[in-house]
Amino acid sequence: MKDSMIELRAEDCANAAAIQSAIDDLGATGGVVQLPALELTLDRGLELHTGVSLRGRGEKTILRKGPSRVYPTTGYHNYGMKDVPLQSADGLEVGMTVSVLDDNKRGFAATFARITWIDDDWVGLDRGCDSDYYPEGNPRLVTAYPMIFGHNVDNVSVHDLVLDGNLPENPDPMDGCRGSSMYFCGCDKLEINGVHESNYSGEGLGFQMCTRSTIRNSSFDNNTGNAIHPGAGTTDALVENCRANGNGWSGFTFCVRANHITVRGCTFSKNEKPGISIGTRDSYNLIEDCEIHDNGGAGIDVRKEPWPSLLTACTFRGCRLSGNAHDTGHGQIDVAGDAHDIIIEDNTLDGGGRTYGVVTVDEVESVFVGHNEFVNCKAETKGDGFTDARPDIKCGHEVTQPGHYRHLVGTTALT
Repeated sequence: MKDSMIELRAEDCANAAAIQSAIDDLGATGGVVQLPALELTLDRGLELHTGVSLRGRGEKTILRKGPSRVYPTTGYHNYGMKDVPLQSADGLEVGMTVSVLDDNKRGFAATFARITWIDDDWVGLDRGCDSDYYPEGNPRLVTAYPMIFGHNVDNVSVHDLVLDGNLPENPDPMDGCRGSSMYFCGCDKLEINGVHESNYSGEGLGFQMCTRSTIRNSSFDNNTGNAIHPGAGTTDALVENCRANGNGWSGFTFCVRANHITVRGCTFSKNEKPGISIGTRDSYNLIEDCEIHDNGGAGIDVRKEPWPSLLTACTFRGCRLSGNAHDTGHGQIDVAGDAHDIIIEDNTLDGGGRTYGVVTVDEVESVFVGHNEFVNCKAETKGDGFTDARPDIKCGHEVTQPGHYRHLVGTTALT
């Protein structure tokens, strides 16, 4: 990070626009925006630029998402247009971040943008619409947005603050991978430390197509989606000493070619789906020394993915798994699809008399199970594909090489 610093007082932070102005004032060199102790409701997301570090005062700095407001459009509106016609634009302001979607066009088919102008009930956007939106789909603009985000930026960080997603007042989420309380896409050297996030209508943290990320000493609780979600080719990440509790989906979801990631010393508990979900080309990952308990699905669920989208070369080591799969799943660890070359060692697996320790199904091959402690399991293992030969694999962010980033064209990790 650069040496430039803007230290804000409480009177400098009347609204989110004032904080965004401070971030923008750092310019191309970047620097630190230091927030004071405050509680502030955001009417827009805070966008970080290259080299910017946003820092709070720990639990004394609380940023809360504003209520989600719905603005119906006047009917059909087409792909690529950098504006949208509304029945009423009352309450909207230039600079706000919004989503345009309908009942059928959500997720990546929704448009996330910043308002650039307002002319009567026409609202300008800083990017073109990502889809056609049809009247029968109930098209609308919604004040749904990540609370903190960055697109195609490097060396950004968020430290020592509290994010409250204000779930009761946000019934219409962005959803999909971009619908996260914190969302970063195409970033190199993302750092998050000491952030405690909860109650967002969507996911806690999403980072897609990112390289060399570090997430430490943070928590992501009681969100309606996944808690932590690296995906879309994200490579080389360390997630350490974090917590994900009570989320509506998984505590941690590896999603589509999330590779060379280390998850260490984290706790995943009481999530409605698996504690950790991993699958589609999510390879060379290390999960170690984690507490994974009382999740609705398996503690670690290797999803059913056929060749060539299978998982390979992952290690699950030194974890304590108990009370999982009380809603779905069969074991404390479930492995499905065409997955192969998996090491499961030095774990403690407590089935509570209900579940198996490790379960394999489908065409799974070369799963090594060694030096684990099985407690109250129906059986230590069930299924085929187990091997006595420990696969010779290297996993985690620590073994990342420059060539492992080559699928992310333009990343500064290659330079």
